[in-house]
Amino acid sequence: MDYQLTSEFQPTGDQPTAIAKLVEGVNNGEHAQVLLGATGTGKTFTMANVIAETGKPALVLCHNKTLAAQLYGEFKAFFPNNAVEYYISYYDYYQPEAYIASTDVFIEKDLAINAEIEKLRLHTTSTLLSGRRDVIVIASVSCIYGIGNPEEFAKNVIFLKPGMRYTRNNLLYQFVQILYSRTEVEFTRGSFRVKGDTVDVFPAYADHAFRIYFFGDEIESVHKIDPVSGKKLSDEANGVALYPANLFVTGKETLNTAIKEIQDDMVHQHAYFEKEGRDSEAKRIMERTEFDLEMIRELGYCSGIENYSRYFDRRTPGSRPFCLLDYFPDDYLLVVDESHATMPQIRAMWGGDRSRKTALIEYGFRLPSALDNRPLTFNEFESMYQQAVYVSATPADYELAQAGGVVVEQVIRPTGLLDPEIDIRPSINQIDDLLDEVDERVKMGDRVLVTTLTKRMAEDLTDYYRELA
Repeated sequence: MDYQLTSEFQPTGDQPTAIAKLVEGVNNGEHAQVLLGATGTGKTFTMANVIAETGKPALVLCHNKTLAAQLYGEFKAFFPNNAVEYYISYYDYYQPEAYIASTDVFIEKDLAINAEIEKLRLHTTSTLLSGRRDVIVIASVSCIYGIGNPEEFAKNVIFLKPGMRYTRNNLLYQFVQILYSRTEVEFTRGSFRVKGDTVDVFPAYADHAFRIYFFGDEIESVHKIDPVSGKKLSDEANGVALYPANLFVTGKETLNTAIKEIQDDMVHQHAYFEKEGRDSEAKRIMERTEFDLEMIRELGYCSGIENYSRYFDRRTPGSRPFCLLDYFPDDYLLVVDESHATMPQIRAMWGGDRSRKTALIEYGFRLPSALDNRPLTFNEFESMYQQAVYVSATPADYELAQAGGVVVEQVIRPTGLLDPEIDIRPSINQIDDLLDEVDERVKMGDRVLVTTLTKRMAEDLTDYYRELA
């Protein structure tokens, strides 16, 4: 499906020229371009037009959740008929596990997951793997952190269609394999329930559920239903695809292989600590890892399972983790918003994560494989996109160098409004000069905002003007 840009406005000011130059650059295969846009010139609308005209799947990357939410709302309004997805960290609160050697204090991991954001993250990966090309993902820098292998994720998708030969018990077993849980009480996302020859499943990434009717060993029909009332919303005659309930899903064969490798590395690390005469570390790594392995055998996951992601992803030691960027097709377009702030943040992620993990491994809290559950290094991130547009009012040296010093300027606002004039005056008699300006504005019925360098200066200025009033 093609992009359908919906807006009551047309590009004006510098926007038409900027759009034309950027589209030309993308179509000509330019690796990097810079959009230097003054504040208020409509850079988001410009990028929406560029994405619509080039027709590429797009990743819009920004440096904080607040900006991501704002961009998500704007792009949803621009593309109501296309897939606009939202991918940020799903933690409302996150305290990573850490060990402070100087005080011998271990801090347990503590977190609170936002279920709604988790749903949106899963919906993002599901949409990208569906094969759609009209996909725009708004993401924070959390997109460079490790998630599950996209190949494993895709292999665990369940396709259901009326007329298929499928035993009910086999379907229930597959639901458990892709980390859905059975319930008879509360029907929530990521769960399924069974009543006779009818199976209801509530996808972890959707607001609706599906009801599957069996007739013997055949799927008779599939309906989309309201998960609360059970009311039928539509008849899915063409079938449905059910994606895993967790990004770290893995097949049984891979799971068994991973468990064996984790055991081997645990024994090796235990022997290393004993050889060094560090009995407490040897005991600690054995107890903690065996507990995790028991949880994985029984439930398919454990707390902190991401620290074993290298085994489940079938990666070699030191290799980069899979991340959201792996779910995109090779020709996607990267748009870095506020690039002067976003790119340095990406550059800094790896070092902070590694310093914390090193202490955990050194003192027997984690296996060395925990180092491979990490964000991308900056060089790895650079290798994972073919074309990028850096958007900023103040592009940094890095973006300018990537674009060869050539920038697309967008200075004139669509509204035609200009920046207010800035009048710089000498500091001599500045207090009385300011008072004259304030009196003049007050006579006109206006209000005045005065900013100062320090709180003390603001308090003194306020007291002085109060005495004069």
